[in-house]
Amino acid sequence: MKIQDMLIEALKTLQIPQPTQIQIERTKHPDYGHFSTNLAMMLTKTLRRPPMEIAGEIVKALPKHTDIIEKVEVKAPGFINFFMAPKELQTVVDEILKSGSNYGRSIQGKGKKAQVEFVSANPTGPLTVGHGRQAVLGDSVARILEWNGYEVEREYYYNDAGRQMRILGHSTFVRYRQALGFSDEFPEDHYQGEYISDIAKKIVEKYGDRFKDDPENEIFKNSAEQAVFEDIKATLKRIDIEFDCFYNEKSLYENGEVDAVLKKFEEIGASYEKDGAIWFRAGQYGGSDDRVLWKSVMDEATYRLPDIAYHTTKYKRGFDIVVDIFGADHHATYPDVLAGLKALGYDTSRIKVLIHQFVTLTRGTEKVKMSTRKANYVTVDELIDEVGKDVVRYFFIMRGMNSQLNFDLALAKTEGEENPVFYLQYAHARICSILRNAKIQGIGLNEPFDEGLLQETEALSLLNVLSEFPEVVGICHDTLEPQHMTTYMQKLATAFHKFYTDHRVLTSDRNLSVARIALVRAVRTVLSNGLSFIGISAPEKM
Repeated sequence: MKIQDMLIEALKTLQIPQPTQIQIERTKHPDYGHFSTNLAMMLTKTLRRPPMEIAGEIVKALPKHTDIIEKVEVKAPGFINFFMAPKELQTVVDEILKSGSNYGRSIQGKGKKAQVEFVSANPTGPLTVGHGRQAVLGDSVARILEWNGYEVEREYYYNDAGRQMRILGHSTFVRYRQALGFSDEFPEDHYQGEYISDIAKKIVEKYGDRFKDDPENEIFKNSAEQAVFEDIKATLKRIDIEFDCFYNEKSLYENGEVDAVLKKFEEIGASYEKDGAIWFRAGQYGGSDDRVLWKSVMDEATYRLPDIAYHTTKYKRGFDIVVDIFGADHHATYPDVLAGLKALGYDTSRIKVLIHQFVTLTRGTEKVKMSTRKANYVTVDELIDEVGKDVVRYFFIMRGMNSQLNFDLALAKTEGEENPVFYLQYAHARICSILRNAKIQGIGLNEPFDEGLLQETEALSLLNVLSEFPEVVGICHDTLEPQHMTTYMQKLATAFHKFYTDHRVLTSDRNLSVARIALVRAVRTVLSNGLSFIGISAPEKM
């Protein structure tokens, strides 16, 4: 019987109506037990009595389960605090060792398909640190869903047409001319990164001066697009991200999806013509105002129309949950797409839109300015080269997506306990070292152990943190925010280091040594699972 069941039984005994939801939370300080509930305060309005009085009655009516609960206390203004029995905490070691890499996994998404769309940068240049945060965040969200049983597809949506791509093509043409020895002036608003010159030189190597007077030739845009995309894919692979699908916006026009949306809007009266444009009555479907879908004078769509069409394909492809990850610059625009889908009769509750704030990169006390056009930016590749893949991934998700991220290069390059990635990986490597020494001493890792020997304050605290892991996986699922796991992992590493500092694992008492080995094996399992959850390696030596 667990705490919630005990509270429900107590309410029945007292003939008190059960609330819709009983909130039980882990406490933040051991002086207040392991779990706490505000049930008495929730019942004050209904019962018209002081919460301390109600809490006292509930505690007296609780069924006795001393094997699970050691004691229960009431604290002002009416909290009921539960202290778990050591025996209940000690059982987590056996549970973890039996579950292994499956410990913490959930099946709540079993049988459901999820799609996570992220990065989705047009192929105009290498991925910058801004793209990097979204890339790692998107992959982390996909991992969260996978840990909770979903079948997940990672998708990259892009557009290889439009003004940006035309500028990319012409940028390549001018550099091509320059590589041939012509003195063409490079336009101020073109892409000025060195990668453009590299692409142009390869065209010269293959075709010579064949296209020197043909700026509209598709060779320039196509060569640049292919080269940039290969670079983007290679960069993503370096941080363990691979996409299942690359979806091109142009296909929405070719297969009639865009026309179908326009036709449907016209049929249901969701659009109208005004001032040489087709407008969407977004205000009638939850949007803030009516929006232009098609500019007749330019004979082209605004971005909202293909985005609406694109999202209809997500429903047609049978995804039960769709997660869109955007930068802060999309905050005011995605509601129009949701309004369009609502107008078309789709259930928009299946779409989760996550908005992340921008990244500030500092070198010492100086902020690094970034501009893709001016080539004054830091790429994800450069960041990986400087601090490593694991640090890049961790730093991009260690803060909530709603917070602007300050990527501290000085901290990221530190090989010490102040670096949170080093701190986690060192804990894992230290345990692996302990287990190697145990093997040398002839102490088997799979020997039966007496969990009752794990009774020190630091051991019980560590056991309590270990038991929290499945809950954290669930919180990450409910919020789709991976920083809950990074926070938990630091908590676990701290609890382990505290235990290790105060208690030797390999002692002169074999039975005690075997029990402590089982404990640290459980810690290693959870550390390994948590690091896998956020896409970071678990080294055995450092």
